[in-house]
Amino acid sequence: MHMSDQINLIGIKAFGYHGVFKDERIHGQTFIADVELSLDLTEASKSDLLDSTIDYSKVVDLVVEEIQGEAVNLIERLAGRIAEKIKSAYPTVSKVVITIHKPHAPVDAEVKDISVTITR
Repeated sequence: MHMSDQINLIGIKAFGYHGVFKDERIHGQTFIADVELSLDLTEASKSDLLDSTIDYSKVVDLVVEEIQGEAVNLIERLAGRIAEKIKSAYPTVSKVVITIHKPHAPVDAEVKDISVTITR
């Protein structure tokens, strides 16, 4: 198995209502997700068939659905939920790394980005 094979989906943007504070739950904000999938792409690299890899448009849809879906307090939970869904939908994925960016997080300083990364 080629553990170095990866599919990367970077900068998936969607609007959600995640956060601990009431204001975040009411007004919402943009969240950005990066997804790194590790899997064996040997067959796909030979066959040139979509069936032998993962349809990344479906993964993007899954991520957007989760960001737009049920609100959670923590982006750690959002990242975990996305990772669980991907692992369950795509058993050929040996490792998934999810980064959730919350650039408009309510902090008392100007920050370029705040993010959480989990690996499953």
